[in-house]
This record gives sequence, structure tokens and C-alpha cells, in this order.
Amino acid sequence: MSAPAPLPEGAVRVPAEPGEFTLDVATTALVIIDMQRDFCEPGGFGETLGNDVSRLRTTIPPLQRVLAAARAVGMTVIHTREGHLPDLSDCPAAKLHRGSPSLRIGDPGPMGRILVRGEYGQGIVDELTPAPGEVVIDKPGKGAFHATSFGDELAARGITRLVVGGVTTEVCVHTTVREANDRGYECLVLADGVGSYFPEFQRVGLEMITAQGGIFGWVAPSTALLSALAPTPALEGTPS
Repeated sequence: MSAPAPLPEGAVRVPAEPGEFTLDVATTALVIIDMQRDFCEPGGFGETLGNDVSRLRTTIPPLQRVLAAARAVGMTVIHTREGHLPDLSDCPAAKLHRGSPSLRIGDPGPMGRILVRGEYGQGIVDELTPAPGEVVIDKPGKGAFHATSFGDELAARGITRLVVGGVTTEVCVHTTVREANDRGYECLVLADGVGSYFPEFQRVGLEMITAQGGIFGWVAPSTALLSALAPTPALEGTPS
């Protein structure tokens, strides 16, 4: 069996499913999707839908470690936040009136108006606060590309590959990965860095990404990525 081809400078191999994922730090972005109080903390939109928000909070420690590692090696970091203008002019009726939550988008809640830009609940959880200079994309839909500057931000930085974490696996993560796939981006989804309110959706959502030889991308635990980026003294002392 022949040896693997040598990697370009700055590239690393990450063990993943359905096969090894290669990334170049300079052309890869860490994308953390919708780690917002409205989804991850009591009193937010996720809870108004009857969900157990503690299920999503399991993603926070792995994402803290990955975020620290990405910053240490100089990887581009992009955060997204789902939310709407205060007058809800960018929230279609099909979204606003769907389902039967105890509070609808725009209603006053314990953390401000539900999923409205600028409100406390629409903000990213304290544990994953964006650093100065990191891009934050406000999006009105499930996917990061729709009605946003996300694609332009990636193009301006020469990004060709995405490492994806965030919530929820089957909704905003899946939509973004599918959109990225159609645009030619290669995506690695962090199995323990994405979360769902429904365990069965988490399992199937990850399986759908890697099915048929990786029809939408690759999946790996965060430890695989961290090991690929290490060892380096800059990663010592990251959150455990």
C-alpha cells in the first residue's frame, strides 16, 4: 500500500467518517452556528417550543476547546445568530405562525423579545462570546447563506473548507452544510459540537451527512480535530 501523499505546508489530516478530512488552516473557517441564549438557555425560544435546552448545552465544552484551538492557530472563525429585525419585516408569515409555541417570534420573553436582533436572548452564550475581529453573521433563516453576507465573507478570505459546530443538528446546521455543499465547500461536522433537542435526530442527522461516501461532508469528534491541530504549546491550558 502506497504512503499518503505529502501534505502542503499548513495542512493537517483529521480522522473522520467516511474517510480522512484534510484541511489547510489558511483556507478553512470554523463556523459556529446559532449558539444563542434563545436556543440554549431556559426562557428562550427553544424552551417555548417545549424542548429540553440542556441537551444543547452539552455542545458548549467541546466548542470551547475547538474555538480556543482555532484561535491559537489563526483559523478564521465565524459565528452565526438567527434573528429578525424589530419590526419582523424579514420574518415570513410561514415562519412566524408555524407551530404552537408558548411565545412566538417577537413576543416579550424573560430575555427580551424572542429571536429579535439586539435582544439579550438573541445573543451568543457567554462561554462562546465572539472575540474582537471575528465575523458574526445575523441570519433571518435556517441556513447561513440565505439573505446574508456569509458567502461574501468566505470568498473574501479564500475559504474552501468549513469546520461546523452549533445547533440544531437537523435544522440550522444541516441547512448550512447542504447550502455549502451545493456551493462547492467541503464541510467537517463536529459530532459532539453539534446538538439537537431530539437524540434520534442527532444520530440520523449525522448519519445523513456521511451517507453514500459523504454526500454532504464528513463527521468527526472534536478530539480528532484537536489532535490534528496539536501538539502545540499554544493549545495548552484550553478549557476542559
